[in-house]
Amino acid sequence: MKAALVKQPGATPVHADFAEPPVTEGLARVAVIASALSHVTKSRASGKHYSASGALPLVPGIDGTGVLADGTRVYFVLPEAPFGGMAEYCVVNAEHCIPLPAELDAVTAAAIAIPGMSSWAALVERARLVKGETVLINGATGVSGRLAVQIAKYLGAGKVIATGRNAEALQSLRALGADVTISLAQDSAALESEFKTQFHQGIDVVLDYLWGASAELLLVSGAKAAPEAVPIRFVQIGAISGQAINLPGAVLRSSSIELMGSGIGSIPMPRIQHAIGQLLNATVPGGFRIATKPVPLAQVEEHWADDGSQARVVFTTGLRG
Repeated sequence: MKAALVKQPGATPVHADFAEPPVTEGLARVAVIASALSHVTKSRASGKHYSASGALPLVPGIDGTGVLADGTRVYFVLPEAPFGGMAEYCVVNAEHCIPLPAELDAVTAAAIAIPGMSSWAALVERARLVKGETVLINGATGVSGRLAVQIAKYLGAGKVIATGRNAEALQSLRALGADVTISLAQDSAALESEFKTQFHQGIDVVLDYLWGASAELLLVSGAKAAPEAVPIRFVQIGAISGQAINLPGAVLRSSSIELMGSGIGSIPMPRIQHAIGQLLNATVPGGFRIATKPVPLAQVEEHWADDGSQARVVFTTGLRG
């Protein structure tokens, strides 16, 4: 079969022939339609992600959409190594296959599952969002953040605050449901002032896709300005701006900030799959918008470095379903 193949640590995948995966008991053979290029897929392929096995060669792609032997269209996640989703075929634990709603196309499903799950699971499983609460999304101008704005509103947030650096992208979030936007491009003093104003008015949940300096400032501002003893659930999801922060102990001692993470490991896999299933079934009724960039799998080398900040790259095999 044809597949994207990583042969060396950190190397760009090449389009090459690879042995078809054998099917054993409990596994389902999936004829792949599409597999999205996500940060997690890149990180695991490079061996840098905490969940990567490091074994090579491998076919990248932690998820995708395809067709089972009986014709059922499915979204699949965590195919059996070394056979990832960026190939004509993969094998997956049958419990890791989720039937696709008839009205949802396979490319959109492949594109939206991981970035959409990141906020859906964080809000439902970790923050346990209550209808009417205020949610701040730190780093809302990327693909995941834009979906987080939409999903927070869909799940009942009364007010959504969005932060980001790109002024045009930040402004566009108003049409997606953001009630307040805050530019991260301003100086620290001005940014802290805006954060304090919002915390003083009340923020219940923070979804953080950035970490780094803006997360530090959010935590400090929350400790200073939020109403005393009112819990703030701060959910750490991504670290685009830095892997570490300086967190004074007084921030946690002097506030009711509850600091937690959301991702593989902090949420049991069955619950992550449940969140993905809920997301996929809500995508069309909820009108969730995600920009996609379908690319033939044969062009994996040319597009592996795409940042996907504004449109999700989705590698397609040519199979329709």
